[in-house]
Amino acid sequence: MTLFDAATTLFKTVLKQGDPEICLRKHLVVHGNRLEIENSEFAVCLADYDRVIVTGAGKATARMAGVLEDILEGISLPLKGIISVKSGHGVPLKHIRIFEASHPIPDSTGMKASLEIVQLLKNAGKKDLVISLFSGGGSALLPLPVPGITLQEMQKTTDLLLCSGAEIDEINAIRKHLSQVKGGRLMQFAYPATVCNLLLSDVLENRTDVIASGPFTPDESTFLQALSVCRKYHILEKIPGSVKRHLSEGEKGHVEETPKKDNPCFHNLYTKIIGSNQHALIAAGQKARELGFHTLVLSSRVKGEARELGKILAGIAREIRESGNPVPSPACIIAGGETTVTVTGPGKGGRNQECALSAVKEIDGMDDTLIFCAGTDGTDGPTDTAGAYCTGKTFIEGMEKGLDSREYLLRNDSYSYFEKMGNLIKTGPTGTNILDIAIVFTG
Repeated sequence: MTLFDAATTLFKTVLKQGDPEICLRKHLVVHGNRLEIENSEFAVCLADYDRVIVTGAGKATARMAGVLEDILEGISLPLKGIISVKSGHGVPLKHIRIFEASHPIPDSTGMKASLEIVQLLKNAGKKDLVISLFSGGGSALLPLPVPGITLQEMQKTTDLLLCSGAEIDEINAIRKHLSQVKGGRLMQFAYPATVCNLLLSDVLENRTDVIASGPFTPDESTFLQALSVCRKYHILEKIPGSVKRHLSEGEKGHVEETPKKDNPCFHNLYTKIIGSNQHALIAAGQKARELGFHTLVLSSRVKGEARELGKILAGIAREIRESGNPVPSPACIIAGGETTVTVTGPGKGGRNQECALSAVKEIDGMDDTLIFCAGTDGTDGPTDTAGAYCTGKTFIEGMEKGLDSREYLLRNDSYSYFEKMGNLIKTGPTGTNILDIAIVFTG
């Protein structure tokens, strides 16, 4: 087995751990007339309800909805719902309508889905059971700006945030305070219905208020924090005037804050994370040991600039070769999380490709060494690839073709480099989204 084959095997192990089929069936079960979330306080008698309403958004939500329909197939209650997923990530469903919208920049299709979900929830009452399904990407796929802010202004703000280097919780703090549905707002529309909120986590620390910007979750952020993010990344004077005014009015207390945990609308809310990066990395670590590697699962909370992580991973590989620390050869180091890219060049790429690109020169000349970086959703940034990989031979092979990885890195053009090198990792939509994985092999 080559090192690339080994990396692919570990990546498939991670994807399996985030598979909605496995995750949902592990946690949500029907026992006769009772619907339960295993090992939680959520257990309801279906006879107490008149119907089941399903809502949600995210890259993995179509797969989640398909499994949910199958789980609920035998119940006597009518089932209906609306979800918004990334274009190309839809699957056939029997009872739930799918809108395929744009990601990461929101579009009018996502806005239409948001409006229809709001209308559906507005009509919900005490005798309705709402099951919400959210995964990574849900925030962009459920855009409904507050009055006075247009979709185009929201698109510009989103683009500025994505290029700024801001972390996902910072971006979502702003999104929540510009939205009619995020930051717990959907829960306000659904009240007094009972809500079972099922989440595939794509955020560090599995914060439920950050996953998809927490449409059904009490919001911990404030207008002040949203404005602080704009100042921190120097975009306050670049965002549309309507956005700046809304955030400023909110900071002054002239606009109502997002609902917090003491709001009575959350009394009938039950939330469960059904899959996460941490659980997946543990499984990948076990698989690596089975393949014969001395293995260390470094962290599931990696963040910061992607190009800096690439250098760190390369440094760990060199340390292993020189001293046998932190584990001896043949070694496998596994890390997960979500990095950021501060875009300064005109190139094309994503955080995983940029991470791998920054490691190319750093591991030059190291035999039996490979660094593999990929996103579990199968789409790294605004590209059609999950990520990229490099070996100790990539730099010199690139130079022989007239490709200097350092120049491509300066242009944020990781996609072009790895496309020409043949080192892109292409999976297509995976049906899940539980952050990224970085794998280092060295012999």
